[in-house]
Amino acid sequence: MNQSQEEIFGFFVMLKKLTRKRKKELGLFEVVAIALGGMVGGGIFSILGISVDKIGNATPIAIVIGGVLAFFAAFSYVKLALYYKDEGATYSFFKKTFPSQARAASIIGWLIVFGYISTLGLYAFTFASYLSSILPGWTEPWQIKLVATGVLVLFAMVNLFSVKGMGKLEDIMVYTKMLILLIISGLFLFHEGGQDIVPLITSDTKWGDIIIIASITFVAYEGFQLVIHAYEEMDRPDRNVPRAIYIALALACAIYLLLAAGAMSSIPKELIIQDKEYALAAGAKGILGEAGLFVVIFGVLLATSSAISGTIFGASRLMAVIAKDRYFPEALEKRVKGHIPSNAIICMTILAIGLMFSGGLQLLLEFGSITFIMVSFLMALANFKMRKQTKTSPLMGIVTMFGLACAGFSILYYEWTEEPKQLLYICSVYVVLILIALLYGRKDKGLNPLSVAK
Repeated sequence: MNQSQEEIFGFFVMLKKLTRKRKKELGLFEVVAIALGGMVGGGIFSILGISVDKIGNATPIAIVIGGVLAFFAAFSYVKLALYYKDEGATYSFFKKTFPSQARAASIIGWLIVFGYISTLGLYAFTFASYLSSILPGWTEPWQIKLVATGVLVLFAMVNLFSVKGMGKLEDIMVYTKMLILLIISGLFLFHEGGQDIVPLITSDTKWGDIIIIASITFVAYEGFQLVIHAYEEMDRPDRNVPRAIYIALALACAIYLLLAAGAMSSIPKELIIQDKEYALAAGAKGILGEAGLFVVIFGVLLATSSAISGTIFGASRLMAVIAKDRYFPEALEKRVKGHIPSNAIICMTILAIGLMFSGGLQLLLEFGSITFIMVSFLMALANFKMRKQTKTSPLMGIVTMFGLACAGFSILYYEWTEEPKQLLYICSVYVVLILIALLYGRKDKGLNPLSVAK
C-alpha cells in the first residue's frame, strides 16, 4: 500500500470513528441539553425580581456566587458518578456510601424527588405567568395555574412517548432557547437610554443579603444532576457526564449574567420588583415594542418548556430507582419500552400540579433552594468520606462542604427573619415527607413494613 492509499485509508478510518453508531440513545449534545434544560428554566426568571428587590445592582454578584456554589455541588456529584456509575445519583450515592443508613437513604430519596417536583411546579408556574401576561382575561391565579397544569401534562406525554424523541425535542428546544435568550440579552443591553447598573456595590449593599440571594439563586442551577439520571441511556457516560455538567454550568452562568445585566439596564427596577412572576415581559413591550415582547415571551416559554421536559425525564428515573428498592410504592418501578418509567412520570406530574396549587412562586422557589442545598451538602459529605476512592483532595472536600453549609444557613436565616410563616409551611412539608419515608423505609432483612402488614 503506497502513501496516498494509506492516507485515504486513514481518512476513512477516522470518518468511521466520527460517524460511528451510538451504543446508547443519548450523546453529548443530548445530555448537555438535558442539563441546560433543567437549569435554564423558571429559576432565573423567577429569581430576578426577588434579587433586584433585595440587593439591587449587586444581582450579578449573587448570580456568580450561586454559580460557584453550583460548581462545588457539581464537583461532588461528578466524582461520585464516575466512581459508582449509577443512575440513581443523590439517592444511590448516599445509599452506597452509608450502607447502614437505610432509613436515612429513604428520607433523602423522598426529599430529592419532592425537590424536583417543586421545581417542576416552579417552571410550569413561570411558563403560565408569561403566557398569561399576553392572554386577555387570564390574570387570575387559578387561571395561571390551569395553564401551568396543561403544560405539565403535555410534556409528561412527550416523555411517555419516546426517549429518543424527547432527546431530539430537548436538543431543539434548548439550543434554540439559548440563541433566543442571547438575542433578548442583546436587545436589552443595547437599548438606547438604558439605566446605569454600576456600581454593583454601594454603601447600602449588605454582603449578608448577597449571600442569601446567592443561596436562593442556587435553585436556578439545579438541574445538572439530571445528566446522571440518564447514565444508563447515555453514550460513553464516563466521558460525557463531567463534560456535560461543567459545560452546562458555564453556559447557564453566562446566560444568567447577560439576562440580568440586560434586564436591569433597560427595565425600571420598580417594574421588575412589582411584576416578579413575569419581570422580563412586564418591561419588554414598552422598551422593545411588540416584536421585542414576542421574542421575550417566546424565549421564556421555550426555556421553561425544556426545563419541564428535562426535569420530568431525569426525576422520573430517580423515582423508579427508589421504587425498585421499595422506598416508594413498587408500582412506580414499572418501565415501558425497556426504560421509560411510565407510572413515575404520571405520578410526578400529578404531585407537581398539587404542590403548585398549594403555594405561590416564592414558596416553590425557596423550597427547591433549601432542598437542593441540603442534599448537595450530603453529597459533598459522601464524596469527602470516599475521597480516596474518588481521588478528591481533602482541602477541596472541606471547602465544598463549608460553602454549601454557609449557603444552607443563610437561606434558613432569611426565612426565619423575613418569612417565618413560609418557613413553618416548608418545615411542615419536610415533616410529612420524613414520616411517609419512614413508613416506606425497609425494616431489617429488606422488608417493607407495608408488605409485612399484608
